[in-house]
Amino acid sequence: MATKNLKERTQQLVAQFCAGDNQAYAQLYDMYVQMLFNYGLKLTNDHELLKDCIHDVFVKVYNKRNEKNAINNLCSYLIISLKNRLLDEFRRQTFTTPNEVEEYEYRRATDDVERDYLHTERELLQSSHVARLMKHLTRRQRQAITLYYLEERKYDEICGIMQMNYHSVRNLMHRGMLKLREAAFSA
Repeated sequence: MATKNLKERTQQLVAQFCAGDNQAYAQLYDMYVQMLFNYGLKLTNDHELLKDCIHDVFVKVYNKRNEKNAINNLCSYLIISLKNRLLDEFRRQTFTTPNEVEEYEYRRATDDVERDYLHTERELLQSSHVARLMKHLTRRQRQAITLYYLEERKYDEICGIMQMNYHSVRNLMHRGMLKLREAAFSA
C-alpha cells in the first residue's frame, strides 16, 4: 500500500515539476536522495564521489523536465542513472593516470655529476614543497591541477575526463590556485 502511495505521489510531483513547479522538484529530491545514497554505498565507499554522482543525476532529471514522457518511472530511472554515472566515473578513473603530483619525478640529462646532484636535490625539495601545498586542495582540485599542469592536458580534455562543464573546471582550477597561493604565502 505504501509503495502504491509513493508511486502515485511521485507521479503527481513529476507532473507538477514538468509543469514548472520547482517546489515539486525539491520534494522529489528529498524523497529519493537518501534512497540513492544508500544504494550508492553498495557500489562505492567514496562518499564525495557518490554525492557528486547523485547531484549529476538530479541535474539530468532537471534538464529533462521539458521532454514529454521522458521519465516514466522516476525511481527506476534514478537508480539506473546513478549506477551508470558511477560506472562512468569508475571507468574514467581507470583510464586516468593514478599518479598524484607527489609521484612525478623530474629528470634531465646532464654530463656534470655535481650539477645533476644539486638539480636532483632542488627538485626533491620542490616536489616535497608542492606535495605539502597540494594537501590543502580537495581531491577534485588536485586531479584538475595534475591533469592541467603535469599531464599538460587542455581544458576540453579535462572537462571530458572529469565529466564537468568548461566553466566548472575553470572555477575549480581557479579556486585550487587561490588555495595553493594562500598556502604558499602562509607557509
